[in-house]
Amino acid sequence: MQDTRAAMRGEGFAHASYLFYSDQADREGHGRVAELFRSAAEVELDDHFTKEAATIAYVGSDEANIRQAAEGERAEATSMYPTYAEEARQDGDKAAAELFTEIAADEAEHRRLLASALKAVTTGNGTVPAPPKADPVQVPAGLPQVSSARTRANLEDAMHGEALANASYTLYAHHARETGQKQLARLFEGLADVELREHFAAEARLDGLVSDTATNLRTSIAGETYEAEVMYPSFARRAEKAGDAQAADLFTEIAGDEADHAASFRKALHHLN
Repeated sequence: MQDTRAAMRGEGFAHASYLFYSDQADREGHGRVAELFRSAAEVELDDHFTKEAATIAYVGSDEANIRQAAEGERAEATSMYPTYAEEARQDGDKAAAELFTEIAADEAEHRRLLASALKAVTTGNGTVPAPPKADPVQVPAGLPQVSSARTRANLEDAMHGEALANASYTLYAHHARETGQKQLARLFEGLADVELREHFAAEARLDGLVSDTATNLRTSIAGETYEAEVMYPSFARRAEKAGDAQAADLFTEIAGDEADHAASFRKALHHLN
C-alpha cells in the first residue's frame, strides 16, 4: 500500500505538471506538443491514478470521502502551511511566506465547507455548500523566485500535496455523482479546481516549475524514464514478493505506459529541435 500511495502522489504531480507544460507549449506555438502533454496528463489521472486508487479502495463512501478530505484540509491549514510560512519568513522568502499563509486560510475555509457538507449528507439537515471559485494563476516559463533551499523543498512538497488533493477530489466527485449527490460532486469539483489552478499554480510559479518547452520535454523524459525503468519495476517486484499479483500486474502495465510516454516525448523533442 505504501508503494501505491507513493505512486499515486507521483501520478497526481505528473498530471498537474503536464497541464501547465501544455499551456507553455501553446504559448510558444507548439500545438502538437501541447496536445501531447494534455494527453499524457489525462492518462496519468484517468488511468494510472484511478487504477492505483482502486487497488487500495482509496475512494470510500461519500461520508468517508468528505471526512478524509476535511482531515487533509485541517492538517494543511493548521500545521503544514503555517510551518512552511514561518520557515519562509526565517529564510527571507517573503513572497513564499505570504503565499503559504494565504493558502492556509483557503484550506481552513475548505474545511468549513466540507464540515457543512458532512452535516448535510449525514443528517439530511441543511444543504451542501456551493463550490468555491478558483482564481486561476498563469504559470509562464521562469526561474525560481525563492532563495532558500528549504523553501524550495517545501514548495515541492506542497505542490505534490495540492496535486494529490486535485486528483483525489476528482475521484470523490465522480463517486458523488454516481451516488446521486450532485451538489457534493460540484463541491469536490470546485475544490479540485482551486487546488490545481490556484494553489498548485501559484506554488509552481514561485518554484519555477515551468521552463521553455524543450526543457519541459527533457524534464518529462527523465521522469518517465525513471518511473518506467526503476520505480515501477521495483514496486512490481515488491508487490509480487508480497503476494499481491494485482498490484504487481498494474505496476508492470504502468511501467510500459511510462516508457511509451518517454518515447513520445523524445520524438517530440527531436522534431522541436
